[in-house]
Amino acid sequence: MNALILLAIAAVVLIIGYIGYGGWLSKQWGLDDKNITPAHTMEDGVDYVPAAPYVVIGHHFSSIAGAGPINGPIQAAIFGWVPVVLWVIIGGIFFGAMHDFGALFASLRHKGQTLAAVVEKNIDSSAKKLFCVFSFLTLVLVVAAFASIVAGTFADPDGTNIANARTATISVLFIAAAIVWGLVTRGRAVPAAVSIIGAIAVIVAIVAIGYNFPFLGGIDSTTWMIIVGLYILVASVAPVWILLQPRDYLSSYLLYGMIILAVIGVVGASIFGNTSFAEVPAFTAFDTTTLYPDAKVFGGRGLLFPALFVTIACGAISGFHSLVSSGTTSKQLDRETQAKPIAYGGMLLECLLAVISLCAVAYIWGDVTAGKYSTPTAIFAGGLSGMIGVIPGLENVGGAAGSIAYSLLILAVSAFCLTSLDTATRIGRMMFQEMFTKEGEEKPEGARAVLTNPYVATVITVVAGVALGMTGYAIIWPLFGAANQLLAALALLAVCSFLGNIGRNNKMFYIPMAFMLIVTLTSLALTAKTKVTAIATTGIAFAPVIQLALAVLLFALAIILAIKGCKQIFGAKKAE
Repeated sequence: MNALILLAIAAVVLIIGYIGYGGWLSKQWGLDDKNITPAHTMEDGVDYVPAAPYVVIGHHFSSIAGAGPINGPIQAAIFGWVPVVLWVIIGGIFFGAMHDFGALFASLRHKGQTLAAVVEKNIDSSAKKLFCVFSFLTLVLVVAAFASIVAGTFADPDGTNIANARTATISVLFIAAAIVWGLVTRGRAVPAAVSIIGAIAVIVAIVAIGYNFPFLGGIDSTTWMIIVGLYILVASVAPVWILLQPRDYLSSYLLYGMIILAVIGVVGASIFGNTSFAEVPAFTAFDTTTLYPDAKVFGGRGLLFPALFVTIACGAISGFHSLVSSGTTSKQLDRETQAKPIAYGGMLLECLLAVISLCAVAYIWGDVTAGKYSTPTAIFAGGLSGMIGVIPGLENVGGAAGSIAYSLLILAVSAFCLTSLDTATRIGRMMFQEMFTKEGEEKPEGARAVLTNPYVATVITVVAGVALGMTGYAIIWPLFGAANQLLAALALLAVCSFLGNIGRNNKMFYIPMAFMLIVTLTSLALTAKTKVTAIATTGIAFAPVIQLALAVLLFALAIILAIKGCKQIFGAKKAE
């Protein structure tokens, strides 16, 4: 299979899915611009702020992407390119895009509140509490992981890592430029053409300055963790118009630039080089536990079911997306019908990025399996820049690890991680507040009044996330994949309940919901079995005991919420 043919087929199928299935869902659910969005009805200048659709898609995609659609497909490539492509395309169209779209739509019809409120109103209050606790803990883990990734990408303790210093400098300049952009454009009707040209000019200037004058070298990882913690502390409570909207809008052009670079690389290498998947088997083995022992980057090792469906999350379906859709995106949407292009279309764009990531790992497959690459991000940048490097006249742009293309690709991934980081913090703050809020209550009293204070909730979220990131989130990170997919199953359950209660067609959720629950429960059961065996063999140790306890708790949570949700969906009387 040729990478160019694969990419073209994937793009066509995704477009057909968007027009066909996405359009059908819009009609089934009854999207109508006569329904005024929460961004207008509850506008507060902080979280609820209506924005132009091209601004909202910038925020939404930058937040849901992170490193997910890059890491997952590359790590799962150990199963072969056919399973990866099938899950990305089928999962993206019928599972992930519907999941994101449904979460956004449900939130729009619940005053822009998170899915926790949807769960409370359509299942029950105890289910809401469980959902809040689980979602908050998942978000703390996201904050810990992404803060650690960003700090590691910026760290240059001895002043010799020029690539990290450049990335840090450009990223900080990016934040400063976003604040200025937000202040300058606030309340002004800027023509789209002027906005686009201005955004590109700002990005080019920032990249040029940061690349040539990296003034943030010599800072170690611990210091960067503290700096990142202070940044997200402020960013998650600041009005969205001053940082979140302009920063995500500007960073979206890094995404577009990254995709353009990737397409140029795939097309150019197809013409002047070789992008066939000759070295990548269509299918390797159902059990890849011992396959390619030198390649430590393959985090998708194990049984194809459930490992493939847990490893490839953001490129097919990811529970974190439902929190973004219902946590921040729903509060900025100008018109209800924009939910389809932003949520459904945004997810399919991520599917395309997942296919591009597969093309990248395929191009340097021999080096990857030989263990010459240690991270998916390096594989992504190395593969694509290698493709660009074979195009006549672009040898100095692509190819080597120090190339311009390589640096730009690393920068884009880092920018998405930083975006996902402060979005996760903002949603974590909201989820923590909702944990102590009762339905219909105007103002919490007593201790709950303190805990629901946005600043208190933010400090708790940031301190917990950064502290975990500095002390050992890696201990529980192996369970994140299952936890994230469990969140997706619960989100599908919540939206399915809501649609049934308002008398709309919800049958399209049955198979995805059941499948994701089975995937999650199987993964957690296998993890528990592995940890029990490890404890029995080597004795009691902290890491396996914690992992076993969490796996059992997540399994129990999934069963409880599944029973509650199914009783509501299949047993309750539907609204007329």
